Amino acid sequence: MTSTPSGPARAGYTPFAHLTVPNATLYRRMMGAFLAAKERFAVHLRPEDVFAALPPEHRPADVDTVVKALDSLVDWGNLRADPDTSRVTAVEDFYRKRFIYQLTQAGEAAEQALSVYDEALGRRGALQAVALHDIVTQLRALLVIAAEQEEGEPDPAKAHLALSALTSRFEALAENARAFMGSLQRTIDLHGVEVDVFLAYKDRLIQYLERFIQDLITLGGRIALLIGELEEQGRVCVLLRLAAAREAADAAPGEAESAEARAYERWTGRWSGLAAWFVSAEGRESQARLLRGRALSAIPQLLSVVRQLNERRAGRSDRSADFRTLARWFAEAPDDAARHRLWRAAFGLYPARHLTVDADTLDRRATRPVTASTPWAEAEPLRISPQLRRTGSYERRGRTRRVQDRSEQRRHLAEIAAQQAQEITAARARLATDGTTRLSALGDLDPLAFGLFLQLLGDALATWRPGMTATVATSNDGTMEIRLTALTDGTRARIRTAGGTFRGPDHLVEITDLTRTGQARTAGSSGGEEI
Repeated sequence: MTSTPSGPARAGYTPFAHLTVPNATLYRRMMGAFLAAKERFAVHLRPEDVFAALPPEHRPADVDTVVKALDSLVDWGNLRADPDTSRVTAVEDFYRKRFIYQLTQAGEAAEQALSVYDEALGRRGALQAVALHDIVTQLRALLVIAAEQEEGEPDPAKAHLALSALTSRFEALAENARAFMGSLQRTIDLHGVEVDVFLAYKDRLIQYLERFIQDLITLGGRIALLIGELEEQGRVCVLLRLAAAREAADAAPGEAESAEARAYERWTGRWSGLAAWFVSAEGRESQARLLRGRALSAIPQLLSVVRQLNERRAGRSDRSADFRTLARWFAEAPDDAARHRLWRAAFGLYPARHLTVDADTLDRRATRPVTASTPWAEAEPLRISPQLRRTGSYERRGRTRRVQDRSEQRRHLAEIAAQQAQEITAARARLATDGTTRLSALGDLDPLAFGLFLQLLGDALATWRPGMTATVATSNDGTMEIRLTALTDGTRARIRTAGGTFRGPDHLVEITDLTRTGQARTAGSSGGEEI
């Protein structure tokens, strides 16, 4: 029997398609069952096996749901389906749909990628002070191995093992430091962090930072000195070449010549990364110094967050909390009138009132006294003149200003407006076409006419949609109309202006001056009335 094809070959990242569908959780658990079975060296699983491997609280109601999900995973390329011939006991069984399923290479790779993603997402990292001690120990071991050069060739195995242990501890230190500082910043920002948990462990966190900073200051300087000693007289280069030669010893015959050079390049890059992490250069601070500064600045930031949280819990004034409380009051207000009263009380947005005390005011107050505790809203309104509100005085002081004669300015503005109207009329007349013509036939345009043409062309193209071959548009002021039709001959239009040459695909265009058309219609209707 031949195996049933698992669907057409699919390109891209379809094995990840099960993450964005409604039953994504079920698909992840089913793929987890296949991975667990692979660890037990079980290659194929039947639908009943997958159904039994699912947790009871998350298990579907029947096996048919699992079968449908398995078929979907086959379509996405995560699984491969083969006919299950082991349970065939009659001819009729050949016509029944029975398959056994196994992981495909793409499906297994997708699950491995998701495992790495989940691990990185939940990783908090650590500041490994022990790794600093281990790096010091390995660097001293390298110095001892390098000292053997005076007596003869150093042992390649010792050099390779010491460099491997050194780079392993260094990479773990750097990766954990990056992860820890990222999680520390999320803690400072209180993103995804329980406030009670943060307050419970903040003292231990600060002590942890202080202890690592102290170790980084003392051990970081010692590591920098050891690196400098190894780089003197090219000692470390000899050790790196020995390690590269030992790695290249197991290379394939066709790659033996270049394997050592590639290995030496890798070891050189690792050593350069280690040196840059602990040793500063001109114009560049070491990563250890940057990490120390970032950790030092994190301590006062943590204390500031703790102080803010304590102030909130103590009930002290907090602007964000006040606004949230005010928003809740607005939401609980019974009607709009109550919301308006709350708005005026909260923000004091009511008109200002001016008080002027004169003889009439004193007499009126004497006859109808108003207590000092009377609210402004319940007191008798004060009648004031607009002049008082505007200038603070009842009367204008000083001599009255002479009225300026601005007739000359108005005449000048009228001349400018008339000139602009004539220019715009001339530009409209220049652009108006007698019927349909090509864009390339418009010829040269002056700046005003060209600006008007660009506005019309922009209005027409703004209405253009995919699949259209013609469009009609009117200018914003309603004075011009343009009809634009696409051509298929591939010709290009060229319009020369004072500022350059406009180029683009040629079109059929018809531009109409609606003001002239309206005037012609008015004249025609007037003539008809006279007849």
